[in-house]
Formats: sequence, C-alpha cells, structure tokens
Amino acid sequence: MVFTPCIIIPIYNHGRTITATVNQLASYQYPILIVDDGSDEDTQAVLADLAASCALVTLYRLPQNRGKGAAVVHGLTQAESLGFTHGLQIDADGQHAVQDVARFMQAGSQAPQAVILGKPVYDDSVPKSRLYGRYVTHVFVWLETLSFEIKDSMCGFRLYPLAAVKRLLAHTHLPERMDFDTAIAVRLAWQGVRFVNVATRVVYPADGLSHFDLLHDNVRITKMHTRLCLGMLWRAPLLLARKLVPAPAKPAAAVPASSAASASAPHWSSYPERGSSLGMTVLLASYRWLGKPIARLMLYPIVFYFLLTNTAARQSSQLYLQRLSQSTSQPTPQGTWAIFQHMLMFARSALDKFSAWIGDIPNSQVTVHGLEHLSVSGQSSSGQAQQGALIVSAHLGNIEMARALAVQRKLTINAVVYTEHAQRFNTLLAKSSADFGVNLLQVSQFGPDTAVMLKEKIEQGELVVIMGDRTPPAENGRVVTADFLGYPAQFAQGPWILASLLECPVFLMFCLSDAQAHNIFLEPFAEQVVLPRKERQQYVAGYAQRYAQRLEAYCRQYPLQWFNFFNFWK
Repeated sequence: MVFTPCIIIPIYNHGRTITATVNQLASYQYPILIVDDGSDEDTQAVLADLAASCALVTLYRLPQNRGKGAAVVHGLTQAESLGFTHGLQIDADGQHAVQDVARFMQAGSQAPQAVILGKPVYDDSVPKSRLYGRYVTHVFVWLETLSFEIKDSMCGFRLYPLAAVKRLLAHTHLPERMDFDTAIAVRLAWQGVRFVNVATRVVYPADGLSHFDLLHDNVRITKMHTRLCLGMLWRAPLLLARKLVPAPAKPAAAVPASSAASASAPHWSSYPERGSSLGMTVLLASYRWLGKPIARLMLYPIVFYFLLTNTAARQSSQLYLQRLSQSTSQPTPQGTWAIFQHMLMFARSALDKFSAWIGDIPNSQVTVHGLEHLSVSGQSSSGQAQQGALIVSAHLGNIEMARALAVQRKLTINAVVYTEHAQRFNTLLAKSSADFGVNLLQVSQFGPDTAVMLKEKIEQGELVVIMGDRTPPAENGRVVTADFLGYPAQFAQGPWILASLLECPVFLMFCLSDAQAHNIFLEPFAEQVVLPRKERQQYVAGYAQRYAQRLEAYCRQYPLQWFNFFNFWK
C-alpha cells in the first residue's frame, strides 16, 4: 500500500493556540486539513489568515457547531476523497506533542492497516478527576471489544487508515461529540482493525479551553457505552473466535498436547510481568475499602481478558492440564473453562498474599500438616542455637502466604527470589506491610557469595526457602532432566547443590487452598544432601526426580494450583 497521509485538525474557538500548532506541524510538510466546527468570528479570522499564508492548509467550515466527532468525520471524508490513505487527527489546543508526529507516521507506514492510537503520558497538569475518570471508560472498552488492544480510546491524537473508516461510515452513524473518539475505536475493533499504541506526552495548559460539558457529555458517554455493551453481546462469538481460534496462516500457534515443546521456546524469565501498577493498586484498594468478596468479583473480567489475550499462558495451561490428565486415572479439569479456572486460581492467590501480609487471615483458616518434623529453628532448651534447614518449594499454591504467616508468628524464614521477577506486584505488597521485605533475599544469580550468606543463616538456626521448579535465568545456569507428568522436563540443579553446601536437613513445603482452609504441607526430604564427586550428576538427577515425583503428587491433589504459565517441557 502507498502511504499518503495528511493531518486533520478539528477546531472550535481555539483561535489563540491554532497558529502555534499549525506552525509546528508545517515543519513536517504534510497537507493540513482544518475543519472549523462553527467557531466564533475571532477564530474564523485567524483561520482565514492561516489558510491564506500557509500553502499546506486547506480550510473547511461547518455552518454551525455540531461537535468534535462531526468535524473529524468531515475531515476524514474529505481526506479520503482527495486521495489520501491516512489521516492523522490532532487537537488544536496544544495538548498533544507535535514532535511525536514523526513517530505516528512511521508506525502507520509500518502497519498501514492499523489504527495508530496515542497512549497518553501525563504530567502534573492533568486534573485528577479526568485522569481517574478515564479508567472507567478503559474498563468498558475492554469489555466492549473483549480485548486490551486499545490502551486509551479517548486520546484524540491518532492516525486512521481511511479505507477502514470509509467502510465503517458506509453503514454506521457515529456520535458527533465527545463520545466520538471512543465509539469509532470500538467499532473499528469490531471490524477486525488492528491497533498500535504509541506513548505520547499530553499536557493540560493552565489557561486551556475545554469544551467538555460535565453533565451532557457524561450522559452521552453513558448512553454510548450502553449501546456498545449491547452491541458486543451479539458480536461476542466472533470476537472470541478471533482470540481463541488460531489464524489459518499460523497453524504452528496451537500447541499439540502430545508433542514436546520446541527447543526454541522462550525462558520463563523472558516473559514480562503482566498488569499495570495502577491496575494492581486499584484492585488492592478495592480489597481494602470494599472487602475481599468484591475484589474477588473484580478478578473475573480481568482473568477473562488475560484468557483472551495471553496466548502463551493459555496454551501452556492447556498443555499442563492435558499432561496431568494423561498421567493419572483421576478426573482432571479440561477445556477452556478449566483454563479460565486455572488462571482465576492464580489471581485469587495474589489476593491471598495481600490478605496474609495485612493480617487478614485468621489462624482458624490455616492448617499446618507436618509441623512436628520441623524442630530445627530457634534455640534449644540449653540456649544453644539449633541448626536451620533448607526448604524447597514450588510455584504450587501460595508459598508467599506461608512466609507472611511465619513473619506474623515470629518465625525466621528467608525466601530466596530472583531480583528481576514480579517487581511491580512485590512493590505493592511491600507497601501493604512493613514486614514484607523482612528476610526476603533477592539475588540476580547464585554464586559463592550467595552460598556463604545462606550458610550463615542456617548456622543461626534460620530457615531458607528456595523454589525448585524454575530453571535459573542465567544462560550458564545448570539444569538436570527429570520425568514430570510423563515427559522429560528441565529442573534446576541449584537447590540440590546448595543443599549439599549448607550441610543441613532439607524439607519440602507447599501452601495450598481448598474451600475450607489454607493448608501448609511440610515433609522431610533428606537429612542431608550428599553429592559424591565422581557421581555428582547422577545424585543430583536422583534428588531432582524425587522432587518432581512429590510435585506431581500435589499437582494431582490440587490440579489448578500449579502456576507456571509457560511451556515447562523443553
């Protein structure tokens, strides 16, 4: 496709700012179509001077004020009739960063079939009511499109592919005022148009002129969302099909249950942390102020979105559940609903972590199994420090909740975590409790200094917890292959090598939930891990296989609480 863009500026009484805006835009040498939406005489005079002095400007005038949407549609229609392929909409009031025009145009030339949406980055000038109010529309748009592809539907800085707009206008009447930007974005999404989001600075000038009518425009927006939500209902099968059914051109996207994972599958540490800090903050604030039942209800649309958009996690969940089913005669959840429940259980575990750290889980809801095995922490009756222990756990259930309970009960459990992982969520947990960072040992990779530090903890009678079901992020991290759910999988050698260096007892611990309570299972694994030099690899493999077998056993009892949403078998 030949990329031939122009710039479209709707304007209503912004005579003081339009000249500066046009002068900045003129440096890009794109044709500029200004649509005057019935402005006052002073603005009309300014526009007439601009059209006469700047060869790039073409001026259109609507006889009376009809609204921003009407002006933009008029400009888009005129642009298409003039032979342009794309129209860049930008406000006349100086809110938008003109220096980002080049970025929008570059994105449009690379994805000519897509709408290039501005994703606002605000400074302190933005009114807080406007900032927070936008999130209501964001949530509605995500529901109306069954997608998170549209990051901000209200930003008026965007590049339209005019062919798609023409198809839409041929059979759809769009609203003409402040509800226009959102309505056209949602309806283009319904047509299957892609969206590319470009971060751009947006300011609110102190003397800026806003045409937003608090009463009437909010009523219009409410009516618009009502219509769009109803329109989504009968379109839902098609929208879901686009998310759940692999495109014919990409058959490799599906993950066959019987096939081994590709050797080129990405490492777990390369998956980005999902969820924005603001979204997590809102959810946890809802928990504090509205209660846990309301927060749990809020998880449903969030998880539904991730089910639709996170293809890798969805396929990995499906693969895990299928292999779990193949490895046991017990009934195992299967299908899309099971995958949704799997993701929902993970989201609920995040709320449980928050509950634990703010002290909202009573002792009556926690049952500890096997505590009698653990008599190593603290001091003996003679006052001598007892030896500590190494606890190997997994991303099965909610080990973070167990650590929170231990802190509240004055037990010393040191949790070893990778520094780069889940930073946003951990930051929120740290804000919820001053004790969160206590005994949280963040490391980038294991080395001699880490082993020395942990050895000191053990000698002081403390407990050290490490996960055994994640391979190390470092490229030179050592792994060993063990059978897990009937297929070979890689496990880290680190826990067993560390155990041999610490020369202490080793336990397994899992914190799992059912309808009645949270259950902490603690079981002895080895009095001491010994790795003879000549048979070291063989012994490491043996410990890893024993660990994998116990992990399997708990997965069968709690099939939806193993939270490794990546391809584990590779």
